[in-house]
Parts: sequence; C-alpha cells; structure tokens
Amino acid sequence: MSYCTNWVTRLLLLIGLFVALNVSAGTIRGRAIDAATGQPIIGATLIIENTKLYNVSGLDGSYLIRNVPAGNHKIRVSYVSYRTLSRDVVIQNADHIVTLDLPLETENDRQLTEVVIKAKRDGSSDRTARDLERNALQVTNIVSGRSIELSPDLTVANVIQRVSGISIERNSNGDGQYAILRGMDKRYNYTLVNGVKIPSPDNRYRYVPLDIFPAELLDRLEVYKALTPSMEGDAVGGAINMVMRDAPNHFTVLANVATGYSELFFNRPFVGFDAKNINLKSPYEQLGNQYSAKSTDFNKASATYTRQSLPPNLIGSFAIGNRFLNQRFGVMLAGSLQNTFRGSNSLFFNGDVVDTLRGITLNKQSERMYSEHQTRYGFHAKLDFRTNRDGGPERHKIQWFNALIGLTNEQIRETKSTELGIGGFDPVVGNASLGYETRSRLTKQKIYNSTLQGTHQLTENLGLNWSAVYSTALNEVPDQTYIPLLGIRKNFVEQRTTVQDGQRRWEHNTDTDLAGYLNLTLKTTVAGVRVEWMTGGLYRDKQRTNFYNNYTLRPSNPFAQYGTDFTDYNQISWNIQNPLGSVASALNYDASEQTTSEYLQFRTTDQPLEVIGGVRVEHTDQGYAMKFPIGEDNPTGSQIYTDVLPSLHLRYRSNEQTNWRLSYFRSLNRPGFFEIVPYRIVNEEYQERGNPNLKRVIADNVDLRYEFFPRPLEQFMVGLFYKHIQDPIEYTLQKDAIRGQDLYYGPGNFGNATNFGLEIDAIKYVRQWGIKANYTYTDSRITTPKSKRIRNEQGDLQTITVNQTRSLYGQSAHVANLSLLYKDAGRGWDAQVAASYTGPRINTVSQFVDNDLYQKGFVQMDASVEKRIGKADRSGRTNPGRANSGRANSGRANSGRGFLLFAKANNLLNTPTEIFIKNVNSKNADVPSQDISGKTLIRRDFYQRSYVLGIRYKL
Repeated sequence: MSYCTNWVTRLLLLIGLFVALNVSAGTIRGRAIDAATGQPIIGATLIIENTKLYNVSGLDGSYLIRNVPAGNHKIRVSYVSYRTLSRDVVIQNADHIVTLDLPLETENDRQLTEVVIKAKRDGSSDRTARDLERNALQVTNIVSGRSIELSPDLTVANVIQRVSGISIERNSNGDGQYAILRGMDKRYNYTLVNGVKIPSPDNRYRYVPLDIFPAELLDRLEVYKALTPSMEGDAVGGAINMVMRDAPNHFTVLANVATGYSELFFNRPFVGFDAKNINLKSPYEQLGNQYSAKSTDFNKASATYTRQSLPPNLIGSFAIGNRFLNQRFGVMLAGSLQNTFRGSNSLFFNGDVVDTLRGITLNKQSERMYSEHQTRYGFHAKLDFRTNRDGGPERHKIQWFNALIGLTNEQIRETKSTELGIGGFDPVVGNASLGYETRSRLTKQKIYNSTLQGTHQLTENLGLNWSAVYSTALNEVPDQTYIPLLGIRKNFVEQRTTVQDGQRRWEHNTDTDLAGYLNLTLKTTVAGVRVEWMTGGLYRDKQRTNFYNNYTLRPSNPFAQYGTDFTDYNQISWNIQNPLGSVASALNYDASEQTTSEYLQFRTTDQPLEVIGGVRVEHTDQGYAMKFPIGEDNPTGSQIYTDVLPSLHLRYRSNEQTNWRLSYFRSLNRPGFFEIVPYRIVNEEYQERGNPNLKRVIADNVDLRYEFFPRPLEQFMVGLFYKHIQDPIEYTLQKDAIRGQDLYYGPGNFGNATNFGLEIDAIKYVRQWGIKANYTYTDSRITTPKSKRIRNEQGDLQTITVNQTRSLYGQSAHVANLSLLYKDAGRGWDAQVAASYTGPRINTVSQFVDNDLYQKGFVQMDASVEKRIGKADRSGRTNPGRANSGRANSGRANSGRGFLLFAKANNLLNTPTEIFIKNVNSKNADVPSQDISGKTLIRRDFYQRSYVLGIRYKL
C-alpha cells in the first residue's frame, strides 16, 4: 500500500508542477513590420532567447508565442536584408498577454521605382510583383517567379490562365497553348521576352504558342492590358512579357528533378513511332525539283509503331548565377527539360444542316485516341556589366540576353469512324461501315532570341537606352503520314478490310527578325511640374519562308486485308501517284515585313496625379511572293499603310496604397502572312482559303481601374474596360462568290465590333492562410452574314443570307480563378488548391444561323504542395541531419533554402472539353453519346489526371 501511495504522491507532484509551470506562462503576440513603411514582414523568425520558443511571422506579418514563462525575456527578430532587432519583454503572470509590434530597418536602401528594380531586391518574389503592379505606368498584372514555382503549372500557357481576364485555348492533350486576353482572340496580343518582341514558330500566324515555354525559366510573368506610346502598338487584348531569370547578388544554385505519370495510360497503352529515323526532307528537297519519287524513297519509320504501358515523365531544371568584380559583372545560366507523355481520348461527330428548323443531322461518329511524347526544353543565359561613379548611382549598364526555347512533339492519332444513318450503324444487329486511320506527326518548334542592350545615364537629366535584336522561329513537320483502312462490322464483330490511299507530307517554315530599338529620356520642369520626356523608335525587318509538299500513296495491292496480307502498317507497300509531290501550291511562298515606328511620350512625375501620354506612328510594308503561281492568283502582293496611335494614361494616388487609373490608347492588329496569301487547302472536314484583301484591325481602348494594396502581398483591384474595333478579323465559313455552292473557311473583315467587361482581382492573407481570386465578365458584339435554309411555299429548300449578331470568336462571358493557399514557414510547408473556370464560348463560326460550335464551360482544378526537408539552422540553411525539435530558426529560414520535396496534380476533376451546337430541334436522339439536353454534341475530349513528384535544391 505504501508503494502505491508513493507513486500516487509522485504523480500528483508532477501534475502539480506541470500545472504550475503552465499557470505561470504568458503569451507574446504582435506583428513584424517594416520600420519605414509600416508594412508587415512575412516569414520573419522570432526567438525567445535562452528558451526553445520561437515563431515565424505569418502571411499578414503577425506572430504568436505561447507558454512564455513569467519573468524578464529578450525577443529577437530577424529577416534577410533587415537588421536583426532585439527587444526586452516582461511576462508578469499566467494571464499576461503582451502585444508587441517589432519594426525592422533595412540594411541599406532597396527602393523600387516605376517598373525598374534599382537595387537587388528578389525580382521573383511576390512582394516585388505587387510593388511593380502598384508602380506600373499602365494597367498591369504580374505573376511572380515564386508563385510560378509553387503553382501546379509546368508551362507559361498554364500559368497565365491564373491571371484575371485571361482564358486559354488548349491543345490536343489538354494543356494550355494560346492566351485569350479580355475575350480578344489570341491574334490580338503579342509576346515579349525581356521586353523584346519575338517571332512565332506557328506555321500560319503571328501569335506565339505559350506551351513552348517552360515556366521554370521565368523570374516573373507580366501582362500589360494597356499600351503606352513607348510600346509597340499591335495589341488589342494586351501584351505578355516573360522576364527571364536575372543574376543574383550572391552565388545561387537552383535545381530540381521530378517524375510523374498521366492517368490516361493506366487504361490504354501509349502508342509511339520511330521519330528518330524519319526523313527530315522530302525526296523533292533531297534529290531536286525534277526528281520522280519512288516508293523506296519513303522509309518505314513513320509507320513503325510501338506500344508502351504507363511511360514515366521526367522533368528537370537548373539555374546558377553570381556577381563578380565588386557586384559589377553578373552571370546567370538557366535551363529546363520536360520529357512528358500526354494524350487524350476523343469522340467526334460530323453532320449536315438539312434546314435551319430541323437543325444538324449527324452522319459519322469518330473515336480518336491521341498519344503525344513531348520534349520541351529551354536555355537562358544573361551577362551584364554595370559601372558606378565614385560609389554613386549606376551610370552605364550593358546586358546580353540569349534564350533558346523548343518543343518537339511526337504525336500518334488513331481514329475509328462509324457511318451513321441510312446504310450506316445499326444498333440492333450491330452492323456498320467502319473507317480506320492512323496519323503520325513529328512537330519541331524552336525560338531563339539574342539581344544586346545598353542603358546609359549621360547626365543627371539625360538618359539613353538601345537594343540590337536577332530572333528566329522555326517550325518543322517532316514526313507526316496518313494510313487509312476501310472496314465493316457484322454482328458486333469488327472486320478490317482494304487499305485506302495514304499521304506523306513535309512542311517547314522560318520567321526571322532583325530589329533595333533606340530610346532617349530627358527630365525637365515645365511650369513648376517635373516632366519626363521620352522619344525614340524601332526598325524591324522580318523575313518568312514557307515550304509544303504532299505525296499521295496508293496501296500496291488494293485488296490487301489486315490480318491476312499484313499485320503491321509498315508492311504495306505503296505506289506513288504524284512523283513530284504537290509543290505547285500557294503554301510555298516567301514573305517579308518592314516595320518602322517613332513615338513621343511625356510623363509627369509629381504626386498625387501622374499623367502619361503621347503618340506613336507605325509604318508597315508587308508582302508575299508565291514560288508557284496558281491559276489566276497574283504571284505577289503587298500591303503598305501608316497608323497614328495616340494614348493617354492618368494615375491618381490618394495615398501610397491606392491608385485610380484611367487609360485610353489606340492600337492595331496586322493580318498574318499566311492569311493574305491566296492559298487553298482541302482539309478533312472543310476547304480553307486565304484572303489577299484582308485589312488590318484598328481598335480604340478605354480602361478604368481602382487598385488598393493594403499590405505587401495583398491587393484588391476592380476595373472596367471597353474596346471599339474597326474591321475585326474573324474566321468563318463563307460562300464562294463565283461558285455559289462551294463553301470554304477563311478570314474576313466584318464591319465594327465592341467588347466591354468588368474585372475583379483580390489577394488576402490571414496568418498561414491565403486566398487569391479573380473574376471577369466580358460581353462582345459582332455582326456577320449567315446562311439560312428555309422551305418555300412549294416545300423546296431555299438558302437565303441574313445578318446575325453574336459574340466574338473565343470570348467567354465568365472567366474566374480561385486559389486557396497555405504557408507555414516555420515547418517548411507551402500548398495550394487552384480552380479555374472558363464559360461557354464560340469554338467555330458556322456558315448557318444559330449553328455556331460552342465550347462548353470548363472547370479545371489543380493542386500543389512543397515541403522543406530537415531543419533550418541558424545560418538559414537546411540541415537534414537534425530532427525538427521545435528549436528556434534564424530569419533566413523563410528563404526555403536546402532540399524541398514537391508534388503537383493537374485536372483533378477530369473535366472534358466538349464542343456542341445549341439547337433544340436536333434530330439525333438515336445516336450514341448525344446526352446533352437541347444540344448536339460535336466533340468530347478526355485528358485524365496527371501527377508530378520531385525534389528541389536551393543554395
């Protein structure tokens, strides 16, 4: 009994001691703030000296330290680039709560002015992005490099969909490819790298496919929604600027490696072909323009297929940089490689419009399976040298940027088609006529940019900057191969039969720019107001070449059957029907464009009202020369015009956190080279033609925006925009003026259009939690001629032409993004769940009234998480050998240096892309998969989820 009594007594004493210790413990709370601005500091480390107690300031700068023993203590707070601060604090009793804000002073002057980083603040941080938005000369949105790193996105195209007012067009594997800004089609924006416009590798148009750029190479992504006179004027929606990584102030190494999978290939194999051994040049190019091609000139590589189960993705990147010679000479080298396997499963329908009242009648159903092996790579190198005078401000700076970006895509498309209607699919007995087609296509796209740039402060009030630019873009599609089969299904059993005519096609194009920029800045005082004047201009010479050749192949044995005469496509023997190929085509042409522009811009720098205005004049000389004149088409053509583009931007600052912006600017959009060439292409579903008479687009744009930045990482912005567009360019199905029954798809100008909308953008943080949200409402109007089939009094079909008002191609009424963020700097966690919504929009403009093809509203949900490995020691470096004991960190723990694990997951909801026609009178109830009420399904693509798991290292 005494033994038990002793243990009970000891237990009670221990409990009493524990309670006494906690009863005598108090709480310290408050915020870490910038002493100069009063703004909160995120990620500062706070330590109670001689204890194991610490905390890290949250996303709103607040901190909370519990269980502080009664007595006198010293709290120490530190953060990179700030002086360490110590304060005495007294805990009097158990209920004592001390509220203490801790102001930190910077180690030196690190101010941001306008959009230029004067000293070396981290250009990829969220704080820098918010400061640049707040001080920008025009309406701007910015995504920081840190946000890109933590996002679920691997390419710039997927990153940009998170920006307010922007939706994306997706490629055949579901990834973003092109950006649509404020409901304006991709043609209405341009793309910059480090502020310099780059050419497009696209084989038809000017706009740059953004899926070619690995997101890891960026310091930040800037979207300009209004143009100043010093900016090139050919953007109606806006301009996208990719700011590449810059040289840091100290030796820095960043690296990551990751792997992952696409769920799509859990259920079916990945199909590839021998892309390494295909002929890069056609027989015409290899052996001369008089050479008659033989079947032996076409190797079997493009028809040699392989099947692989669940191929793994491999992703890696690096960046290394430093400054030398007393910080004067900077070097940055960065690279990225993404080797991924993607694809989709697609259902596609073809049909005919019988009359407008009855709607579309479907006659063919196609099941398509895409397998795509993508190799995306990017390399960026930057050297810069700057000089100071007597330790004063920077006087001269020379920079040399070099960027090589590329995307190689090996695609197999397998198609099985079923004829519907009379003589087609019979769901009762299971009989149908079938078509099979396999298409192999290798696409190589590259962009190279080299820019030599100088900035010179000649006197205190006079500055000069210049750029010399060489850029080239390349697109190659060698030996694209079609192999079709014709078969039947009897009693639900599929039987492949004869081989049909196949095709082998070669295409390639280049787009090369030589450009020079010159800008002069003068600071003066006019009537007591400080005014900054800018003048300058640019000259660009653009040269483009386009090559096309197509061979038609007929099977040597037209009765060869699959399973009997051959079991693999590379066993089929062919005869060449056109030995010289189809080079006598308008698709073989050379084009050129000389652009000259000059501008005058002024800017008042006194507060609170800032005025930026001026005028830009752009002269364009654009032309083409067909290598093989076709019929009566003119073998050469040109367009020469000059445009005057005024602009005025007002910014009113009621305080340091608030902006009111009002902007007006005029801009243009030039036709693409391919669009004005009188080409004719017979595609799988329709004929396509160019338009030599296509005009440029002129637009007047107005913006009004309120901006509020309550804290360094937070913002609230709401704005209105309006655009009046003259001669907008839309692609429509049109009737041949000579052959009235012939239809073709092509570009045209259609009177005037309007586009207006509302944007709301908000970022808010509370402790470890944050939310980013934006919403855009857009409404546009354009009127174009449409055909309408009606029945006359005799009951016969008659086609008439009417005008129909609709929205612009690609414009969604509703676009929204919502991201939930979590950050615990002390424990090394970063996570987010991001959802993106794009409302219904026109995918293809139909020839017929009320038969436009719409894309259904699309919701994509993605997630990402990052975890620091190990414990950050007092120097701020991660120490994986120490357990996470809860001991205090230094202020550099917030930098996330050392090793980190990360994971990304995309398309968690497996949302399909669906294309449909809004037609309640459609007569296709007996057709499989027509399950959308009141609509006719034309296409449905499933992409499945994809996952990435990797490790990142920072030094």
